[in-house]
This record gives sequence, structure tokens and C-alpha cells, in this order.
Amino acid sequence: MARVGGRNPVMSWIAGIFCAGVIAALLWLALPMGPMLVGYVGDTLRAVSPGEG
Repeated sequence: MARVGGRNPVMSWIAGIFCAGVIAALLWLALPMGPMLVGYVGDTLRAVSPGEG
């Protein structure tokens, strides 16, 4: 990868770790919605699919 002038690799690493931490925190906060989302998708697929009914 080509080096870009004026960029400090240490600051790039710190910014990358910070961004990864923010993404991990957002995923952690979204975890409780997982089962609800699975139920919603399942109900939607059961309502749309042709079957006995």
C-alpha cells in the first residue's frame, strides 16, 4: 500500500482501534433486538409463503 504524505501511522492505528470500539459498542447495544428481528422475519415469511391456510 502506498504511503500518504503527512499521515502518522501511530495516529492511524489509534483511530482504527477507536472506530472498531465504536462499532463493537453499537453491535453490543443492538444485540437485544436480535430475537425480535428473527421473529418478525419469520412471521413475515409465514404470511407471504403459500401453504396450508
